[in-house]
Amino acid sequence: MNFILDFFKGILIGAGAILPGISSGVFCVIFGIYEKLVNSILNLFHDFKKNIIFLFPLVLGGIVGVLLVGKLLNFLFSTYPMPTKFCFIGLILGSIPILFKRANGGKGFRLHYLTFLISAFLLGILSIKLENILPQIFNIQVSNSYFFYLIFAGFLMSIGIVVPGVSSSVILISLGIYTTYLDAVANVNLCILFPLGIGILIGGFIFLKLIQFLLCNYHTQTFYAIIGFVLGSILVLYPRF
Repeated sequence: MNFILDFFKGILIGAGAILPGISSGVFCVIFGIYEKLVNSILNLFHDFKKNIIFLFPLVLGGIVGVLLVGKLLNFLFSTYPMPTKFCFIGLILGSIPILFKRANGGKGFRLHYLTFLISAFLLGILSIKLENILPQIFNIQVSNSYFFYLIFAGFLMSIGIVVPGVSSSVILISLGIYTTYLDAVANVNLCILFPLGIGILIGGFIFLKLIQFLLCNYHTQTFYAIIGFVLGSILVLYPRF
């Protein structure tokens, strides 16, 4: 029974790697498994059997979620772009109270926490402005450069997979390759997915270590920054921004 439940959790977590504005990490927070998931990955070989039993259904569900939702979103964004975008804006707004509750747990609100929220929000807006700049800087029209650009994109994408409230899809939109990513998932295009995967593995390990340190030492401040990124991601989806 736990396997089946964790499998369906994994499907939603995998969907978070595809859905614009939605974070895989947010689903982990909602399900109450985020910190356990981080520790299980980073300490995989300390208690290998126990960690594998916990991770396997989540990973399996995540793969299914990416493949199924990738095809569905490819259809929705091409057929019903505006309703789909506003649907996700609603989903993002609905996740914010959960993050506030998680941020304030036990310690209560302090006014200076808003500094972290506002700073992250402004960074989120800046990422939108980079959408047309970064591809030109990396000259992605050149095939060799494009391979390394995809590794770089996967590296940054791992932030959205690891950090609750930071959407990996928003990062890919900002880098100008979200549509390419959707098509690659829908058609299992390994020429795109392989370099992205390399970047995700490298970045995932680095950012897991970083988020573990931040949550242990600056828990509340970290979650207020996460809320700022969530609010900023709404503007990526808003059609006229």
